[in-house]
Amino acid sequence: MGSTLLGLDKIMRGEALHAFNPMGGLHHARRRSAGGFCVYNYAAIAIAKALEDYGVERVLYIDIDAHHGDGVLYGFYEDPRVYIADIHESGRYLYPGTGFREEIGSGEARGTKLNIPLNPGDGDEELREALDEVRSFARKANPDIILLQCGADGLFSDPLTHLRYSHDGHRLAVQVVHELAHELCQGRLLVMGGGGYNRRDTAVAWVNAIRVMISCK
Repeated sequence: MGSTLLGLDKIMRGEALHAFNPMGGLHHARRRSAGGFCVYNYAAIAIAKALEDYGVERVLYIDIDAHHGDGVLYGFYEDPRVYIADIHESGRYLYPGTGFREEIGSGEARGTKLNIPLNPGDGDEELREALDEVRSFARKANPDIILLQCGADGLFSDPLTHLRYSHDGHRLAVQVVHELAHELCQGRLLVMGGGGYNRRDTAVAWVNAIRVMISCK
């Protein structure tokens, strides 16, 4: 948790544009309960800190983990300051069974949440279409900072999920978010890891994410 919050602090103080904690993408825990391998919800705590300690007016949280980030969505479901775009395998087929299209926020926050459930077997083409939606949503959000949960369990080799992203597809998702950060919020981007149960391919995906952020070819 400390590394994620340190990264946020560095970004908000202007000491860094980007920060990445590969272990920081735990996103299932709720306020009063653990869930999905997550005792704490690193993403939700970082969002809350940005709002409370730094007076951020709008946060955009983007989640590309194959599992829906239920703890983040429901933690801020009624908060209009928190925009959430979540691309994941449909809850009809995968834990935690949430994240459907109609879940768009409530009250003043209605329309600030975007869930994009994919079907088993979906790969790069469907991911690219989803990213087009995320671009439009992000521009509407006009955030002060973007947080990305870049779980790698949507890769073709993952033993627990049923999506078929290539490494190029996963890298494209990170690249799109990186470009949005520079377009919309002066580059402020906090990246967290997440799921990934093929160790080799998860390592490759996260090295690729780092390369995108430092603009290496």
